[in-house]
Amino acid sequence: MRTKSSLINLSFALSGQLVGLLVSFFARIVFIQVLGAEYLGLTGLFTNILSILALVEMGIGPAIAFSLYKPLAEKDVEKTKGLMKLYQKAYISIGLVIIILGMIITPLLEMVIKSIPDIPHIHIIFMLFVINTATTYFYSYKRTLIIADQKRYIATIYRYSFFIVLNIIQIILLLLTHNFILFLICQFIATLTENVLVSKRAEQLYPYLKEKKTQKVDKLTLAEISRNVRAMIAHKLGAVVVNSTDSLIISKFVGLVQVGLYSNYQLIVNALNIITGQVFSSITAGIGNLGATEAYDKKRFIFNVVFFINFWIYGFITICLVVLFNPFVELWVGKDYIISTSTVSFIILNFYLSGMRKGVLTFREALGVYWYDRHKPIFESVINLIASLFLVHQLGMVGVFIGTTISTLTTCFWVEPYVLYKYALKSSVTQFFVRYTLYTLITILTGFITLELTNYFNEVNLQTFIIQLFICLTIPNLVFLILFYRTKEFKYLHKVLKNFIFLKKSNRN
Repeated sequence: MRTKSSLINLSFALSGQLVGLLVSFFARIVFIQVLGAEYLGLTGLFTNILSILALVEMGIGPAIAFSLYKPLAEKDVEKTKGLMKLYQKAYISIGLVIIILGMIITPLLEMVIKSIPDIPHIHIIFMLFVINTATTYFYSYKRTLIIADQKRYIATIYRYSFFIVLNIIQIILLLLTHNFILFLICQFIATLTENVLVSKRAEQLYPYLKEKKTQKVDKLTLAEISRNVRAMIAHKLGAVVVNSTDSLIISKFVGLVQVGLYSNYQLIVNALNIITGQVFSSITAGIGNLGATEAYDKKRFIFNVVFFINFWIYGFITICLVVLFNPFVELWVGKDYIISTSTVSFIILNFYLSGMRKGVLTFREALGVYWYDRHKPIFESVINLIASLFLVHQLGMVGVFIGTTISTLTTCFWVEPYVLYKYALKSSVTQFFVRYTLYTLITILTGFITLELTNYFNEVNLQTFIIQLFICLTIPNLVFLILFYRTKEFKYLHKVLKNFIFLKKSNRN
């Protein structure tokens, strides 16, 4: 049941994301042609500021989602109702706090932009970003129940249907009006409508959500939630400092136009992370159920399977980025939007280092072991800020990304797997680092072979890009298949996919 739910969730998520990705890339072309690099930089900057404001969420969402796995598995309706009521109160409060903080920050925007661009109504634009973000908190707690109950595909259908329609409408609006404020108002309407409809769907699936009478959450569960929230505050802080301050530092010390150039690369990296993230998000609820019902041997084996998937996905994509990143950006938005090879190299390295953490983080979230590495994000944040601020003065834009690399290697790289193995898998972490080293060496070797083959086609045009893409799609996957097809992890995955395909055929008949 867990495997079936995960595969259904994943198939819907990947389909929606791939279509959404194509639409968003086309929308970016129109955005750049109509509004230009300064609006692009402003969008990237405001998006990152809102990510920082989202710190007020404090990890309440993941903590309560973890608490939902057991009552949902045991069909404990009363406890589920109590948790959802708590979730509702918390998220409405968070949405209101974000609006208030946004109003406070609005007059201070000049402090984070090196030179204010000639963009009219810049404060109104920022508040539209704020209101759009806050709106998601007023309804999204019901979405979490659907996801925790291993029905993420339902939320996915709504998410990408609205995303695709919104992008099409925004493209038409930009071409007809060239008005950025109308563009953002349209985004707010879509966000509000989507969340209302998902909320209504949750009430249809779980009619007890409409019942006003709920029992209070017991003290033991509240203590567990409180503990996880306190741990998640630090994790959220670390994630925001590392992922959302790059644009702020570049904006302050390099310039807003450079933020715009980076935002194109960031769009690609974020899109890839969202697509790959669907794999791990789709199995989180299943792992949560696994953690509540299975023995440690089974947990360890499933983690090895997930980490194997993790390596295959991120090893393959990293090789593709090394070969195709700059050629794709040049073909997509033009040569003027290319950034230096050294900067791109560190963006790719950070993508790989961050991506190879996904299996560990998925298990940490699903099994609820946030507490034991709660101090790690504080060190990560401090190291990242100090290194980035120092290196941006010495090296410019590339220094910001080197700072991120340093903070990841000195903290997350070893702390997260150590905590997971010690407290959740009850085993030595040595085997993890042996696997990590092997996977990384294979990625480097395969990447070298792929790069050598694609160097024969180094002109930037559509024809050579297609040839390079074909080589990137073929060589890494072929090498990985030859090296790993005899392993337990590969055989397990092959069996799961085979059974799933057989089940789908049986259902059709």
